[in-house]
Amino acid sequence: MNAKYLLRMCAVVLGTVLCLQTSAVMAGIVTTDQMAAQNQVDADKIKIQTFVDRADVKDSLQALGVAELMAKVRVAAMTDQEVHALAQKIDTMPAGGYLGNSDLVLILLIVLLILVI
Repeated sequence: MNAKYLLRMCAVVLGTVLCLQTSAVMAGIVTTDQMAAQNQVDADKIKIQTFVDRADVKDSLQALGVAELMAKVRVAAMTDQEVHALAQKIDTMPAGGYLGNSDLVLILLIVLLILVI
């Protein structure tokens, strides 16, 4: 009988504690501009992470002594203004890659071959 009474009392106390438990919730009005700005920041961060994940960028960063994980950590720690500025620089970069001497010689040989034929 004491065990049942003790079990019921524990259930009542536990139920009371769970009912009285409150969580801090904050609500507020969010403007369209605030949501658009946050969406833009998220899109810019994805753009930068995609850029850092490219193989040629990884190679360049490693050549400069920056590990891939460190680059991702640095991107995650950037402020919203830094993210936006870097994303704009990525958008204005030229689409072509770097042409080395061997590439230029190969293009010259192909042009000469076409002229000869």
